[in-house]
Amino acid sequence: MDKNQIIKTESSFWANLFKTPAEKSDLEELLQSMPPFENLSGKYIKLLMQIIHNRAYETNEYIFYQGDPGIGLYMLREGSVKIIQSIDENEIVELANLSRGDFFGELALLDDEVRSGSAIATEPSSVAVIFKPDLDEFIERYPKAGIKILRGISNIISTRLRRLNDEYFSLYIDKLKVEE
Repeated sequence: MDKNQIIKTESSFWANLFKTPAEKSDLEELLQSMPPFENLSGKYIKLLMQIIHNRAYETNEYIFYQGDPGIGLYMLREGSVKIIQSIDENEIVELANLSRGDFFGELALLDDEVRSGSAIATEPSSVAVIFKPDLDEFIERYPKAGIKILRGISNIISTRLRRLNDEYFSLYIDKLKVEE
């Protein structure tokens, strides 16, 4: 092989490994539009920008797998991602289709549990990530801002839980009607 020849790979593993912290641009606007961060002042948004990491994924590449440790919150900058859950080895349920501006994995910021589903890029996608240890340190340093972030995450979770309860109740009522 000629020493001047360059080998190009399509794997995003190495590219993701050496990504630098996120640059400003649309990411700052994305952060300010998300419930966990929308009540933060510009000062804290700029501090958060320092702990955000960019990742790129190719079509059909897994961002994380069901059962992996939950290590961070993912914000979709470009592309699309689907969230799936394996019921057993033969049955997979698609839980969500996400697009620019959506976020996922927020439960990882609150607990030390494993991922309840898998996230897969359905087209080339750019994702910004806040890793739990970095956010924990941020919250420790800036507790007032941390409370706002945790309150925002709690609001998201409670909203999703209410929707899930409504859907469950609706299914229960439908089942009762069928049984009559």
